[in-house]
Amino acid sequence: MFFLQEVKQEKKITSEEVAIYFVGIRKITQLHAEHFNDPTPTDCITFPFDDQLLGEIFVCPKAALDYNPKKPYEETTLYIIHGLLHLLGYDDIDSKKRARMRREEKRLMALAKKHRCIIC
Repeated sequence: MFFLQEVKQEKKITSEEVAIYFVGIRKITQLHAEHFNDPTPTDCITFPFDDQLLGEIFVCPKAALDYNPKKPYEETTLYIIHGLLHLLGYDDIDSKKRARMRREEKRLMALAKKHRCIIC
């Protein structure tokens, strides 16, 4: 995906790949329960790896459709960006870090739109 290559270059990511999985509500809920002790559905979950594989991003398109039925592809793209930022060390636990992450999400979404890289 061209967009991920551009982000990789800009952020000076040395990992060769990132795995992105599109999963249903049942699977994302299972992962959320197993790894985060939270048995509720969520939009995306990430698992960092190493220098070769940056990590895995599990995205639930159904969550995107439920949250933003008029623009589910754009919402799904946002979840991928959100997951990628988590793999790069961004966090959204406290308000200061969340604001920083949201600014970067917004910037990268604009970049994705500019290059017509919205997932569809």
